[in-house]
Amino acid sequence: MKKSIAGLVVAGAMVATLATGCSTRPSADELKQLEDLKAEVASLEREISAKESEKGALMKAIADKTALLSQCEKDKALVQERLRGM
Repeated sequence: MKKSIAGLVVAGAMVATLATGCSTRPSADELKQLEDLKAEVASLEREISAKESEKGALMKAIADKTALLSQCEKDKALVQERLRGM
């Protein structure tokens, strides 16, 4: 019985939603909110793109510094080896 009542309530809510949702158009305020949200989404997407570009540049800088560090360590080891040989 509880399932039957719950089913009727859900069905009634769906019918009420469909009946009111199909007959009305968005108001000017709702359209403005939609446009504002679209503008915000576009702005956030541009910001994401800029941050991804910045991240790529930083990752390249890290790779360059890591390669330079590796070369310095090799040079240091070579100098230390030559100093021991003296």
